[in-house]
Amino acid sequence: MNDAGAARAAAPGAGRPRVTVIGAGPAGLMAAERLAAGHDVVVLDRMRGVGRKFLMAGRGGLNVTHSEPMPAFLGRYRGSAPRLAPILADFPPAALRAWCEGLGQETFVGSSGRVFPRAMKASPLLRAWTRRLEEAGVRFELGRRWTGWRADGALSFLDAEGGAHAAFADATILALGGASWPRLGSDGAWTTTLRAAGVEVEELAPSNCGVEVAWSDHLRARFAGTPLKRIALCVGDDVVRGEAVVTARGLEGGAVYALSAPLRAALAREGGARLAIDLRPDLSVDALARALGAPRGAQSLANFLRKAAGLPPVAIALLREAHGRDLPQAPKALAAAIKSLGLRVTALAGLERAISSAGGIAWDELDEELMLRRRPGTFACGEMVAWDAPTGGYLLQACLATACRAARGARAFLAAREGRIE
Repeated sequence: MNDAGAARAAAPGAGRPRVTVIGAGPAGLMAAERLAAGHDVVVLDRMRGVGRKFLMAGRGGLNVTHSEPMPAFLGRYRGSAPRLAPILADFPPAALRAWCEGLGQETFVGSSGRVFPRAMKASPLLRAWTRRLEEAGVRFELGRRWTGWRADGALSFLDAEGGAHAAFADATILALGGASWPRLGSDGAWTTTLRAAGVEVEELAPSNCGVEVAWSDHLRARFAGTPLKRIALCVGDDVVRGEAVVTARGLEGGAVYALSAPLRAALAREGGARLAIDLRPDLSVDALARALGAPRGAQSLANFLRKAAGLPPVAIALLREAHGRDLPQAPKALAAAIKSLGLRVTALAGLERAISSAGGIAWDELDEELMLRRRPGTFACGEMVAWDAPTGGYLLQACLATACRAARGARAFLAAREGRIE
């Protein structure tokens, strides 16, 4: 592919159809796998290794998909559910699990309904996957940053030293990811390239991330790093049970991440967002009020709340953070405060700390096969497309499903160009 400027880039059409996949994350690797038979496939990435973010995400236990019924599963994608429904129908969670097992990675359903490989880590699966790709003839050219198209239609790249490279392709799959964890490869630089080509790209924004709250110095110094267990968080009509962690800047954790979308919408609409915390979601207001109606005696309020309401010190500190030192005295009013403690969120944590990103190529820029309407023969998949989802297996599932659809589209495009019916 190296032509130091232009002249030696090979023209398309010689031998098997040539497909260039740009991005060596899960979406790019799946597209390459689906196209390997009958095509000359090369995968390029600006990083020196494949699946860097995939490996990082799997360190704490690789969650590949979720076992919940499809109607609920689709609902996790919110506004993009109608667009993703036919794509996920073609590659549903059951197909993903079968694919894992085909790589020698048996899966199981955890108590939360999430699906994991028995090995729990991403590295065994990635090793088996890359071995399968190499055996199928897929080639990897790493250390290449895609910079767009030349005037003659060739794809252009820069290597790590700034050297120019180019190549023609009969079809191209873009799988460059979003903009979270940029040090692992997904820096969102492609947005500028596509916008310059006239493609509408929705602004990339942090998702599945922490939130910023202006804590008092006391709470920050005393409780940063302290977990909040068995709580419920609420933004508008969205309620999530789970856990969170107090940080120096706000809150993080699975329950917080799951509310990224409504929090992001509220912040964009109003400049701030109200996050309500139910510190005892297992008790009704009335049941909690009855417990708080017990005689307090000589106990301090903190000790009374710990014993009567089962609140740990961090929860009591949050109550005072929201209501001041003078908490409601009446049992029912105090119970209501415990059940709906309001915090003002000032911002989401930045993209560099987010698990994923929202935004990307607008759906209307893509046809049903995920081909760019403005660039026939170029397809997009994975987190580049403007869908969003919580953690829990939904991210990887949609990345792989959209890759399968883009590969199907590329295969049909190439067959039609050659006068074949795919």
